[in-house]
Amino acid sequence: MTKIVNHWIGGKTVEGASGTYGPVTDPATGAVTTKVAFASVDEVDAAVAAAKEAFVTWGQSSLAQRTNILFTFRALLDANRDAIAELITAEHGKVHSDALGEVARGLEIVDLACGINVQLKGELSTQVASRVDVSSIRQPLGVVAGITPFNFPAMVPMWMFPIAIACGNTFVLKPSEKDPSASIKIAELLAEAGLPDGVFNVVHGDKLAVDRLLEHPDVKAVSFVGSTPIARYIHTTASANHKRVQALGGAKNHMLVLPDADLDAAADAAVSAAYGSAGERCMAISAVVAVGSIGDTLVEKIRERAEKIKIGPGNDPTSEMGPLITAAHRDKVASYVTGAAAEGAEVVLDGTGYTVEGFEDGHWIGISLLDKVPTSAKAYQDEIFGPVLCVLRAETYEEGLALINASPFGNGTAIFTRDGGAARRFQLEVEAGMVGVNVPIPVPVGYHSFGGWKDSLFGDHHIYGNDGTHFYTRGKVVTTRWPDPADAPAGVDLGFPRNH
Repeated sequence: MTKIVNHWIGGKTVEGASGTYGPVTDPATGAVTTKVAFASVDEVDAAVAAAKEAFVTWGQSSLAQRTNILFTFRALLDANRDAIAELITAEHGKVHSDALGEVARGLEIVDLACGINVQLKGELSTQVASRVDVSSIRQPLGVVAGITPFNFPAMVPMWMFPIAIACGNTFVLKPSEKDPSASIKIAELLAEAGLPDGVFNVVHGDKLAVDRLLEHPDVKAVSFVGSTPIARYIHTTASANHKRVQALGGAKNHMLVLPDADLDAAADAAVSAAYGSAGERCMAISAVVAVGSIGDTLVEKIRERAEKIKIGPGNDPTSEMGPLITAAHRDKVASYVTGAAAEGAEVVLDGTGYTVEGFEDGHWIGISLLDKVPTSAKAYQDEIFGPVLCVLRAETYEEGLALINASPFGNGTAIFTRDGGAARRFQLEVEAGMVGVNVPIPVPVGYHSFGGWKDSLFGDHHIYGNDGTHFYTRGKVVTTRWPDPADAPAGVDLGFPRNH
């Protein structure tokens, strides 16, 4: 019997009523293992209504109550990390170690939310005028929504909701319909931790559900992570409906390798950053810029390492890379490789047509490495979101920097060098929101915010860290004057001396 994933509304499972379902496949076999209910407008409205009702009390709850629940949730999340990772592997396809790493990075943000007290401290200025004090406080927004992608079905929601609910908001999550089960497991753990009904809700679906969240008058803010075209649409539509928006888009992350770099370390980093999670991550390194005469040597070192990667089912402990999420996505990724030579690139490794024995119907693709890629090639211009690494050549640091800064994306970037002065110049001159120095995937730790520049971010706030706290709260300034008790009307004695 096919498993059915339903909604989570008001603290309990709610069966889908629309009659519309989407298929969820096991990427390793290609078999449909699950159906996920797609929400109607009425079902989205029910989730928002449950969140709105819960906000009446949750928004007034004490910081101690909120953080105590989050501490309990953190312990449950830690105890269930293997179970969540298994759900991710079964529906996304990534290997179990990658799935465990995803849960661990989500836990970092739960840790941050457990200590939200510090971020929510206000400010006070006394005696700004005679007997006048001014204070600044931050208050929750109300009902907020998160729309999250398939590549990190546990981590990206945990970049959003722990901080949102710690700040006193209530949350409606619309996860990817391609791998929905992790979000329901998280909802169950939050309920077990004592989170009041309606504070966290999950509705599954497609564009209909998304559009209803974007236009619903009771949704005050929307967080999104996904491709640039959808991020732009989310930002435009939600902003037109008077909502606060943070919409994180796509990327084409570059790694600049200078002639003095440790090429073995650079090759190791390029392989792990390009092919980890099968390249299905917005912080993947998809373009290496080799400076000077090192290009041929670097490409050979990358090729030697890439050829040794073991590809297989994510639940096989020996697998280092799993399949792609869908057959359609696999075919799209392959098209960039098959068309590369005609656009002037040199195909060093061609992973198209790869299969795994015994799993021939899985969504498999092998490792691809393209060298001397022109900037006009589609493989360079587009976010491929698969295990394809492009190598470009530059004669100087300045030429490499200009190439990177000409990209419409500005999510993350990295430089590999032994020269501290060059690294310092790069981190100041490169046009990207996150920079790694001899670090290939510079995803910030939880207490620093994550976000890019240019077409990689729409909205004013990065995600999690201090930006996350500011996004999920709004400021209020209170100016106060109290009369001195000594000035009380005649006949009223409050016991204060009269010294004037």
